[in-house]
This record gives sequence, structure tokens and C-alpha cells, in this order.
Amino acid sequence: MLLRFHQLTPVFAAEVRGLDLRQPISAEISSEIEAAMNEYGVLVFRQQNLDEDQQLVFTRWFGPLDRGFAKVRNSAQHRFKSHHLADISNVDFNGDVAPVGSPKRVGSLANQLWHSDSSFQRPSAKFSLLTAHVIPSWGGNTEFADMRAAYDALPDKTKTEMENLVAEHWALHSRTVLLGDGTYTEEQRNAIPAVQWPLVRVHPASLRKSLFIGAHAHAIEGMTVPEARILLGELLEHATQPRFVYVHEWTVGDLVMWDNRSTLHRGRRYDLGERRELRRSTPGEAASDAAAAE
Repeated sequence: MLLRFHQLTPVFAAEVRGLDLRQPISAEISSEIEAAMNEYGVLVFRQQNLDEDQQLVFTRWFGPLDRGFAKVRNSAQHRFKSHHLADISNVDFNGDVAPVGSPKRVGSLANQLWHSDSSFQRPSAKFSLLTAHVIPSWGGNTEFADMRAAYDALPDKTKTEMENLVAEHWALHSRTVLLGDGTYTEEQRNAIPAVQWPLVRVHPASLRKSLFIGAHAHAIEGMTVPEARILLGELLEHATQPRFVYVHEWTVGDLVMWDNRSTLHRGRRYDLGERRELRRSTPGEAASDAAAAE
């Protein structure tokens, strides 16, 4: 089977046509999809309507499942059959829309910051796969930014400046920005220790250079905190210009798959009093690929 890819922006992202993900795929199809991910960074599969098992079966083709931020929560309560499905919603364990001020609602707000999934651990996430099950009446789009194109467009002087810089990524930085430092217990704060990544990584498959920044990056080795955060903020402002961004407007049943090593993403505002339910599965990056990216 030859898949068809329709590019969605001048620089990245493509819609995949000719594939029903509810049916088993082959190693050949998996390889085609992986090659397309290396090229486009984001792939859109329209109206697939996958159940939990079907989503995880498809995800496992691309690497071992990663729980990411769920390690911080360390809760036995879960709405899905598998803890490897992340509940990207404003719905609590009982199935009700989370009230104002609840941790679940704050998590929904944190997803509206530009970030890369699991950049706060080593190895980081490889791909993420997000499916839409309930969408609100307005808003709630997901935006993706191409960090390869953003890097390519930087002035040569800036590229030279960043050549050997190393950033520190911490799982709770984005949450403490919104909530303050006293929100989490010491056990939660230490559940995923901060890790260091080069500010510029080399994609292990395409060999393209890419910025590795986002809401989890909070420090740069050898810089004061203010200097580091100004630089990180300027890079983020540059990298998320409209010319580097694809905006996905969800329809129920869509699956969107992206490469966390070469893109950032964020959810957009919607009425948090309305139900919005998406499910994310995440294959982790191989340790050898993580090492090759440095």
C-alpha cells in the first residue's frame, strides 16, 4: 500500500490519506509513517475513531510506551483501561467537568503553554499521538511549531552563540509558573529530576538541527536565571511565528501524531465549563537516538 501525503503548510505537517487505523498495519506501513514523520514532523489522520486498544496497538509500532508527567501524579485513579493513555481533558475521574481551581483544570491550562512532551526526562518522548473524542463548541484547537524551520531562520550569529549551550528542563516548571512553588510535595517535585539537553539538537533520522525549548526549559548552564529566561523567551517568540505554525482544528475521531524532537505544541483557549476530551499515547525515544541528538 502506498500512502498519500498532502502537505498542510509551506514548511511542515501533512495529512495522511488512504489508511484506516482501526485495521492492523504492517511493518512496511509503519516504516512509511516513520519516514513521513521524519520529513513532516506532524501527521494528521482524519476521523479514525479509535478506541483505547486500537490507539495503543498503533502507538506501539513506534516505540515503548511512556507515561511522562503521569509519574508525578502517582495516582491509582484513572479513567482509562491503561495508564499509558494520558487524559488530555477538563474531566475529572468521575466523568464530570472539573470545577474552577481543581488540579485537573489547572493541568488543562498548562497544556496551553508551548511545550514538547517529556522534554523533562531522558530519553525524552519520541512521538505523541492525540485522538479527539469530545470537542467544545469553540476554541480548543492545537497548534504545532516547527523547530527545524525556526532554527534554520535564525541569524548566523545567534546560531553560533547557541552552539554549545545546554538547557535544563524540569517537569514542574510550567506548573509552578501558573501555581507557585508551594503546590507540590517534595516527593512529587523529586519524582522526575531535572535533565539537561543541548539547546540545539540534531534529529537522529533526518540529521536536521532543531531548537529544543519550551515551557519545561527553565535554565541554561553558565547563565544567570534572568539571562537564560530572556534568551529562552526570545527564542520561543521567534520559533512560534505564524510562518512556522500549523493550527489543527479538531473534528471528533481525528488522530494527530507529532515528533517531540522537532516540534512544539500547545492547546488553545476554550470554555473550560464545556467538556473537551482527548487521549494521548506517547512512544519514548531510544537511548541511542537521544545520545545521537547531542
